[in-house]
Amino acid sequence: MITALDTNILLDVLIPDEVHFQKSKKLLDEHFEKGQLVICELVYAELASQFPAEKDIKTFLADTGIKLIHSNEKALYIAGERWKHYGKNRDYKLQCPHCGNRMTVTCLKCRQNVYLRQHIISDFLIAAHAVVHAEALLSRDRGFYRAYFRDLKVVG
Repeated sequence: MITALDTNILLDVLIPDEVHFQKSKKLLDEHFEKGQLVICELVYAELASQFPAEKDIKTFLADTGIKLIHSNEKALYIAGERWKHYGKNRDYKLQCPHCGNRMTVTCLKCRQNVYLRQHIISDFLIAAHAVVHAEALLSRDRGFYRAYFRDLKVVG
């Protein structure tokens, strides 16, 4: 089984997150036992910010058996297509990354709705890469990915 990794799962382990460390570590171990762990270019770039030198991230990936798999045109097209759908159908409500619940936030001072662009193209690229190159994606952003990538098994 090939499992793609979202950056948040890896950062939970690299920068020990008290809330998510144990669960993320367990998920990584379980999916490592099931087969290959892969990341796309964006996850690599986000991870690179946590290492002092290029050789250090390369050593980390080699030691953990995580492979960088480059996106192909199909993955890039899927990302663009779903990004377009997201932009057209966006209601500008905030979305919980865990359950997908949508909510509106109002400024306490002026009473206007606060709009936040929660998802950027990188989220779509990570998921589309997983659709094409893996059988599942490990992530804590399950609600978002389930909403726009119903053809992707998201574990987290």
